[in-house]
Amino acid sequence: MQWRLGKFLYNDCIGTCRFHLWGEQNVFDTKVKLQYKAFGFSVHSDMLLPELSAAESDTAKADITVKVNSFLKNGFDAEPYDFIAEDGMVSVKMPDAGVFRVQDGDKIIVSPYAGADEDLIRLYVLGTCFGILLLQRGIYPLHGSALAINGKAYAIVGQSGAGKSTLASALIEKGFRLLSDDVIAVSHDSLTGQPIVAPSYPQQKLWQNSLEAMGQSHEALRSIFGRETKYCVPLTDSFHGTSLPLGGVFELTRTTELDGIELEPAGKLERLPLLFRHTYRYQLIERMNLMKWHFEQSAALASRLNIYRLRRGESAFTAPQLADLILNTISTEGTDHGL
Repeated sequence: MQWRLGKFLYNDCIGTCRFHLWGEQNVFDTKVKLQYKAFGFSVHSDMLLPELSAAESDTAKADITVKVNSFLKNGFDAEPYDFIAEDGMVSVKMPDAGVFRVQDGDKIIVSPYAGADEDLIRLYVLGTCFGILLLQRGIYPLHGSALAINGKAYAIVGQSGAGKSTLASALIEKGFRLLSDDVIAVSHDSLTGQPIVAPSYPQQKLWQNSLEAMGQSHEALRSIFGRETKYCVPLTDSFHGTSLPLGGVFELTRTTELDGIELEPAGKLERLPLLFRHTYRYQLIERMNLMKWHFEQSAALASRLNIYRLRRGESAFTAPQLADLILNTISTEGTDHGL
């Protein structure tokens, strides 16, 4: 059975740095399989994906393959941004980029248009395509940043522009490490049911004003495709490369009704809608026939995790204060979390 998701134009929040210029050598000029790791999986790719971490050892068979297929786009009958979900695969045509297909939870197929900007190609691969692939594999994708704090992963979720990455950067400044920026891959331990967060790759994305507020220069950084004042910030020592149990979720929102900051536990009736809101690519859940699975996964997380609502005003830079509030909350967690 085939479903079509009504056309929607969106901002793909995974940014890609400009590493290569289109020309004699480009992202598709690979003679051998390139080997990477991301979200806890080994990745073999026909195309360069410099944002990902290199695989630590050669593997004959990968968990995920990224393939370039020049013919898929020919005769592909769909409107731009019109996601087509059918048994085992999701396909979409992205203007100025190409046709993308995610299949069976282990394949991403890219059919680029001639002259397409390779930064734009990678943006869709690392964002939407990996998000769909996680859903196909039964992995719950949250939209936010995850930090390693005191042996656990803590997720900061929120709408685009809420300040998730900036708050994550403030925590990094205090010595904590990033697990993931933008897509948080949450799976469950098969024996205990404990939610686990897998590391994505060592890169963060920050707006110029956030960098300046934290005393960092953007001069040596590369801008994200389509966002000339948002930059890729590579991380090495500040990246946590192994999976951790998920300890809690903080929803960050901006409001004009508040001058400072405040935090409160999310009530019982707020938890499910909160997790629904911040599932990455939630628009595709129904079309992929995952409504029952998504509800059950959300309910399990809602019943098990400490979940908080964190609000900030818009008039001042409050990331350091928010970071302190989160750390204080984590350090004083007890049996009463607003349940």
